[in-house]
Amino acid sequence: MTTPIDAIKINFNPDQLSLLNVCLAFIMFGVALDLRVDNFRDLLRRPKAPLVGLSSQLLLLPLLTLLLIAAVRPAPSIALGMLLVSACPGGNVSNFAVHISGANTALSVLMTSVSTLAAVVVTPLYFTFLAPLVPGADALQQDIYVAPGSMVATIVQLILLPLIAGMLLHAQFPFFTARLKQPVRMLSMAIFIGFVIFALYANFDNIINYLHIVFLLVFVHNALALLTGYFWAMSNRLPQADARAISIETGIQNSGLALILIFNFFDGLGGMALVAAFWGVWHLISAFSLAMWWQYRPIPAAVEK
Repeated sequence: MTTPIDAIKINFNPDQLSLLNVCLAFIMFGVALDLRVDNFRDLLRRPKAPLVGLSSQLLLLPLLTLLLIAAVRPAPSIALGMLLVSACPGGNVSNFAVHISGANTALSVLMTSVSTLAAVVVTPLYFTFLAPLVPGADALQQDIYVAPGSMVATIVQLILLPLIAGMLLHAQFPFFTARLKQPVRMLSMAIFIGFVIFALYANFDNIINYLHIVFLLVFVHNALALLTGYFWAMSNRLPQADARAISIETGIQNSGLALILIFNFFDGLGGMALVAAFWGVWHLISAFSLAMWWQYRPIPAAVEK
């Protein structure tokens, strides 16, 4: 059975969608300016921390999202938005938040890069196989059906190609890239914030009517992600610096990618779009607040030995 929020459509014309796609590709290009092939070699040299972190982000978060959906039973379109966000890779601002917190920034960069590359396959496959498990999703079957191949092709264009371009630029022109990183990072942040504002501006009435529903779910979902990352790392006896990095990486998801996939493939389905858009705002507030709190609680050297 559908609910009123399932019927909301946030529509964009083809020109606007093309512009949003270009914006996300630019953000991914900015992420790649911080990446080197050595980041991936580290996964083989010291695999425990990256594997624990990636299992938190790529396995535990989607599964716990399904459990949260089963417990709360939100409107189907909201549940699908929660699931899609959990199936997306780490957000591109997580590395900065981890750096502020005094945690393991190298681990954060590695997790972001690997999860982003894995998203080419993981995001469409997760959503395709897990969406039918969402209660009530069958009522939206025509709205949510996506051929995995089409989503893979889109993610390759939005993520893989910009990442390759950024890494090649870094490898060939390291000094130029070093000067380019900061302005690109600042512009990427401005683009992301502008993207969220643009996505919601024309739908202010829907926000007022349904934000009270979405707010609590996003708050709980995001808190669950942050706590899962931290305690999963600690239970695997990782250092505090690694646990903090994994917590923030699990709690900051690429909601910008989720929004663009919603506009491209799900006809701007209202509950999905509102969840992804509000997650994009809230995870910045929660993760940076946590990072600032940790910044003033430095890790004693003795603890890390």
